[in-house]
Amino acid sequence: MLEKLLQYDTQLFLFLNRLGNENWDGFWLFTTEKYASIPLYLALLYLIWKHFSWKATLLILVTVAIMITATDQLANLFKYVLFQRPRPCRVEALQDHMRLVAKVCGRYGYFSAHAASSMATAVFVGLLLKKHYRYLPFLLLFWAAMIAYSRIYLGVHYPLDIITGMVAGGILGWLFFTLWKVLQKRFIAS
Repeated sequence: MLEKLLQYDTQLFLFLNRLGNENWDGFWLFTTEKYASIPLYLALLYLIWKHFSWKATLLILVTVAIMITATDQLANLFKYVLFQRPRPCRVEALQDHMRLVAKVCGRYGYFSAHAASSMATAVFVGLLLKKHYRYLPFLLLFWAAMIAYSRIYLGVHYPLDIITGMVAGGILGWLFFTLWKVLQKRFIAS
Protein backbone atom coordinates (compact mmCIF):
# COMPACT_ATOMS: atom_id res chain seq x y z
CA MET A 1 0.00 0.00 0.00
CA LEU A 2 2.75 2.45 0.98
CA GLU A 3 4.79 1.52 -2.10
CA LYS A 4 1.78 2.26 -4.32
CA LEU A 5 1.22 5.62 -2.61
CA LEU A 6 4.89 6.57 -3.11
CA GLN A 7 4.68 5.49 -6.75
CA TYR A 8 1.64 7.74 -7.32
CA ASP A 9 3.46 10.51 -5.49
CA THR A 10 6.44 10.17 -7.85
CA GLN A 11 4.19 10.14 -10.92
CA LEU A 12 2.34 13.26 -9.75
CA PHE A 13 5.66 14.94 -8.97
CA LEU A 14 6.97 14.26 -12.49
CA PHE A 15 3.75 15.53 -14.06
CA LEU A 16 3.69 18.76 -12.04
CA ASN A 17 7.43 19.34 -12.25
CA ARG A 18 7.51 18.96 -16.03
CA LEU A 19 4.71 21.50 -16.51
CA GLY A 20 7.32 24.21 -16.02
CA ASN A 21 9.40 25.93 -18.65
CA GLU A 22 12.39 28.25 -18.65
CA ASN A 23 10.22 31.35 -19.01
CA TRP A 24 8.79 30.77 -15.52
CA ASP A 25 11.90 29.49 -13.75
CA GLY A 26 12.95 32.91 -12.46
CA PHE A 27 9.49 33.60 -11.05
CA TRP A 28 9.37 30.33 -9.10
CA LEU A 29 12.98 30.72 -7.90
CA PHE A 30 12.03 34.15 -6.57
CA THR A 31 8.76 32.88 -5.04
CA THR A 32 10.51 30.20 -3.01
CA GLU A 33 13.18 32.60 -1.71
CA LYS A 34 12.49 33.53 1.93
CA TYR A 35 13.41 37.17 1.33
CA ALA A 36 10.74 37.50 -1.36
CA SER A 37 8.04 37.49 1.32
CA ILE A 38 9.53 40.34 3.37
CA PRO A 39 7.21 42.98 1.83
CA LEU A 40 4.22 40.79 2.71
CA TYR A 41 5.49 40.30 6.26
CA LEU A 42 5.97 44.05 6.67
CA ALA A 43 2.44 44.73 5.36
CA LEU A 44 1.02 42.13 7.75
CA LEU A 45 3.00 43.61 10.63
CA TYR A 46 1.54 47.03 9.81
CA LEU A 47 -2.01 45.61 9.77
CA ILE A 48 -1.41 43.88 13.10
CA TRP A 49 0.06 47.04 14.64
CA LYS A 50 -2.94 49.00 13.29
CA HIS A 51 -5.49 46.78 15.07
CA PHE A 52 -3.66 45.69 18.23
CA SER A 53 -1.87 47.46 21.05
CA TRP A 54 1.92 47.53 21.08
CA LYS A 55 1.93 44.89 23.86
CA ALA A 56 -0.38 42.62 21.85
CA THR A 57 1.73 43.18 18.72
CA LEU A 58 4.87 42.21 20.63
CA LEU A 59 3.15 39.09 21.98
CA ILE A 60 2.05 38.22 18.43
CA LEU A 61 5.62 38.58 17.14
CA VAL A 62 6.99 36.33 19.90
CA THR A 63 4.24 33.77 19.26
CA VAL A 64 4.96 33.76 15.52
CA ALA A 65 8.70 33.39 16.11
CA ILE A 66 8.12 30.38 18.37
CA MET A 67 5.60 28.96 15.88
CA ILE A 68 8.05 29.18 12.95
CA THR A 69 10.81 27.65 15.06
CA ALA A 70 8.50 24.80 16.11
CA THR A 71 7.42 24.26 12.50
CA ASP A 72 11.00 24.11 11.23
CA GLN A 73 12.13 21.81 14.02
CA LEU A 74 9.18 19.46 13.45
CA ALA A 75 10.03 19.34 9.74
CA ASN A 76 13.66 18.59 10.60
CA LEU A 77 12.57 15.81 12.96
CA PHE A 78 10.49 14.24 10.19
CA LYS A 79 13.23 14.71 7.56
CA TYR A 80 16.37 13.69 9.39
CA VAL A 81 15.23 11.39 12.19
CA LEU A 82 11.90 9.73 11.40
CA PHE A 83 11.72 9.26 7.61
CA GLN A 84 14.93 10.21 5.78
CA ARG A 85 13.12 10.17 2.43
CA PRO A 86 15.47 11.46 -0.27
CA ARG A 87 14.34 14.51 -2.20
CA PRO A 88 13.42 13.84 -5.83
CA CYS A 89 16.52 15.75 -6.95
CA ARG A 90 18.61 13.12 -5.08
CA VAL A 91 16.98 10.10 -6.75
CA GLU A 92 19.14 8.92 -9.66
CA ALA A 93 16.25 7.18 -11.43
CA LEU A 94 14.44 10.55 -11.73
CA GLN A 95 17.40 12.67 -12.89
CA ASP A 96 16.71 12.23 -16.61
CA HIS A 97 12.94 12.64 -16.28
CA MET A 98 12.59 15.77 -14.16
CA ARG A 99 13.47 19.46 -14.30
CA LEU A 100 15.85 20.51 -11.55
CA VAL A 101 15.58 24.28 -11.37
CA ALA A 102 16.77 24.77 -7.78
CA LYS A 103 20.35 25.83 -7.26
CA VAL A 104 20.61 23.75 -4.06
CA CYS A 105 19.16 20.35 -3.30
CA GLY A 106 19.08 19.20 0.32
CA ARG A 107 19.38 15.60 1.34
CA TYR A 108 15.92 14.70 2.73
CA GLY A 109 12.52 16.16 1.97
CA TYR A 110 9.64 14.67 3.95
CA PHE A 111 8.07 17.06 4.88
CA SER A 112 8.54 20.51 3.39
CA ALA A 113 9.47 23.18 5.93
CA HIS A 114 8.68 25.87 3.33
CA ALA A 115 5.13 24.55 2.94
CA ALA A 116 4.68 24.11 6.69
CA SER A 117 5.96 27.51 7.81
CA SER A 118 4.13 29.46 5.10
CA MET A 119 0.87 27.63 5.90
CA ALA A 120 1.34 28.12 9.64
CA THR A 121 1.86 31.85 9.07
CA ALA A 122 -1.14 32.06 6.72
CA VAL A 123 -3.46 30.32 9.18
CA PHE A 124 -2.22 32.21 12.25
CA VAL A 125 -2.33 35.69 10.70
CA GLY A 126 -5.47 34.90 8.71
CA LEU A 127 -7.33 33.96 11.91
CA LEU A 128 -5.85 36.94 13.71
CA LEU A 129 -7.02 39.50 11.15
CA LYS A 130 -10.10 37.87 9.58
CA LYS A 131 -12.60 40.06 11.43
CA HIS A 132 -10.87 43.16 10.02
CA TYR A 133 -10.11 41.90 6.51
CA ARG A 134 -12.60 39.36 5.20
CA TYR A 135 -10.60 38.15 2.20
CA LEU A 136 -7.13 38.24 3.77
CA PRO A 137 -7.20 34.60 4.97
CA PHE A 138 -7.88 33.42 1.41
CA LEU A 139 -5.10 35.59 -0.01
CA LEU A 140 -2.69 34.23 2.59
CA LEU A 141 -3.70 30.64 1.83
CA PHE A 142 -3.10 31.34 -1.88
CA TRP A 143 0.34 32.77 -1.03
CA ALA A 144 1.17 29.67 1.05
CA ALA A 145 0.02 27.38 -1.77
CA MET A 146 2.25 29.24 -4.25
CA ILE A 147 5.28 28.79 -2.01
CA ALA A 148 4.40 25.12 -1.57
CA TYR A 149 4.00 24.52 -5.31
CA SER A 150 7.30 26.28 -6.00
CA ARG A 151 9.06 23.45 -4.21
CA ILE A 152 7.65 20.88 -6.66
CA TYR A 153 8.35 23.16 -9.63
CA LEU A 154 11.99 23.52 -8.58
CA GLY A 155 12.39 19.76 -8.22
CA VAL A 156 13.13 19.57 -4.49
CA HIS A 157 9.91 18.10 -3.03
CA TYR A 158 7.30 15.50 -3.86
CA PRO A 159 3.60 16.43 -3.61
CA LEU A 160 3.24 14.29 -0.48
CA ASP A 161 6.03 16.34 1.16
CA ILE A 162 4.05 19.47 0.33
CA ILE A 163 0.64 18.19 1.42
CA THR A 164 2.01 16.90 4.73
CA GLY A 165 3.85 20.19 5.29
CA MET A 166 0.73 22.21 4.59
CA VAL A 167 -1.39 20.07 6.93
CA ALA A 168 1.22 20.22 9.70
CA GLY A 169 1.60 23.97 9.20
CA GLY A 170 -2.16 24.51 9.23
CA ILE A 171 -2.51 22.58 12.48
CA LEU A 172 0.40 24.44 14.09
CA GLY A 173 -0.96 27.79 12.88
CA TRP A 174 -4.31 27.03 14.50
CA LEU A 175 -2.71 25.73 17.72
CA PHE A 176 -0.50 28.79 18.07
CA PHE A 177 -3.46 31.09 17.36
CA THR A 178 -5.33 29.30 20.16
CA LEU A 179 -2.29 29.70 22.42
CA TRP A 180 -2.08 33.40 21.54
CA LYS A 181 -5.73 33.89 22.53
CA VAL A 182 -5.01 32.33 25.94
CA LEU A 183 -1.88 34.45 26.39
CA GLN A 184 -3.71 37.57 25.28
CA LYS A 185 -6.43 37.06 27.91
CA ARG A 186 -3.84 36.43 30.58
CA PHE A 187 -1.28 39.15 29.82
CA ILE A 188 -2.93 41.79 27.60
CA ALA A 189 -6.65 41.97 28.46
CA SER A 190 -6.07 42.31 32.22
